[in-house]
Amino acid sequence: MTRVAIVGGGIGGMAVALFLGRRGHAVTVLERDGRRPGRDLDADFFDWRRPGVPQAVQPHGLLAPVRTVLREEAPDVYDAMLRMGAGERNELEWFPERPPERPGDEDLVTVQTRRIVLEAALHDAVHREPNVDVRLGEPAEGLVVDRHGAAFGGAPRVTGVRSRSGRHDADLVLDAGGRRSPVSGWLTGAGCRDAVVENHRIGIAYFCRWYRLPPDGPRDPGRVKSGSVAAFAVGGVFPSDNGTFAVFLTVSTADPTRGALLDPEVFERVARTFPAVAAWLDLRPDAVSRVLAMGGLDNRWTGLSDAAGPVVTGLVGVGDAVTHTNPTMGQGVALALWAAQWVAGHAARAAVDPEAFAADYHRWAGRTLRPWFDVQVAMDRANEARLAHPARPSSEPLSTAARDAAAVSACSWEDPVVMRARARIRHLVQPADQAYGTAEVRARVARWLVEHPGFTPAYDGPAREEWESAVRTGQAL
Repeated sequence: MTRVAIVGGGIGGMAVALFLGRRGHAVTVLERDGRRPGRDLDADFFDWRRPGVPQAVQPHGLLAPVRTVLREEAPDVYDAMLRMGAGERNELEWFPERPPERPGDEDLVTVQTRRIVLEAALHDAVHREPNVDVRLGEPAEGLVVDRHGAAFGGAPRVTGVRSRSGRHDADLVLDAGGRRSPVSGWLTGAGCRDAVVENHRIGIAYFCRWYRLPPDGPRDPGRVKSGSVAAFAVGGVFPSDNGTFAVFLTVSTADPTRGALLDPEVFERVARTFPAVAAWLDLRPDAVSRVLAMGGLDNRWTGLSDAAGPVVTGLVGVGDAVTHTNPTMGQGVALALWAAQWVAGHAARAAVDPEAFAADYHRWAGRTLRPWFDVQVAMDRANEARLAHPARPSSEPLSTAARDAAAVSACSWEDPVVMRARARIRHLVQPADQAYGTAEVRARVARWLVEHPGFTPAYDGPAREEWESAVRTGQAL
């Protein structure tokens, strides 16, 4: 049995606590917030002030790894989410007739739900777990660090956590404190080498508003894409649990109309200029939130290992404390559960050989988590440049790469082989170069281009004049 102390009780912290407890380890979770979610989902979601978790009220589409890990580690949690109203959607359901199934298709499933449903299901399971002591309203206040090993050329070892109730000795401490975790600062204060932090500021702002469909009406508008793209903005819909859905708009932080989007009437008029959104709003839903904004975004990687090896032993991070990214790909929860599963499966080694455990974890994170961080950074750089500088002189032709990428995207909505490749990227199964790089996919796209000889990439969102007219008067040009 390994004694584990966890700093933070968000999704990553609660998931790893549950997975560890069910393997027989003794776990203590120290969480600053004293509220336990689940008694009233709407109140927990809309009324709970959570300044440390700004993404909590933003829309989520939980990717396939979330479903896969939960079904392997805690099927009762996943079943509870479904009972609470979460839905499933396989990406290949887009086609009127389901294409012939291939191995892995069954896992290309988005779980459509608000984040609070997952949090509530996790809390219920963790609070029933006898091996886990959850201390809500009791934040960790510092680390216990043994520097004896450092005197002999090794790394210091974290041996516990301090809180107001005293010292919690542990064989393994997990930093699940999120994107604002204090743990790196505590390590520096204890004389440890600095964590290796890579940060990329993102000049993109998100706006969303939540709606609820009438109980006696349709649950969706039919075969409609979930998003539409303009040269300078993206608009779309996240279907969610219990008849709720979120409308979102994404713009550059430099967009001069950005502030006006906080006005609910302006937001809805502008959102209607995107066909994907208009189809959902035509179902006459009730608005159930104000306009919720999220900016000041960055992509950050925090590594507790450098060229000399682990900065400390006895401590590793999970979830946003390791990597958090702008939510374009929605990968945060998936990466957190992957890390939780790895830690739980290897935790017995942490007490026996803490140096090897730390080194193995950092290598695993570099192989498994880091590539998706790099993908998000590259994607955001491209999106930021496009949204901030949408104008392209008519005399300047699209690059071959840009036209090819647009063709792949357009083809995917008509060809299930290409859609499958797209889904494998979205669900973190393969990077784009592998998924789109097969001979079969390349041949399908080439054939599609032959069948569409005049193909020119085009936006299906509003022109700038239509957008600004909606901002000013609500009257589309």
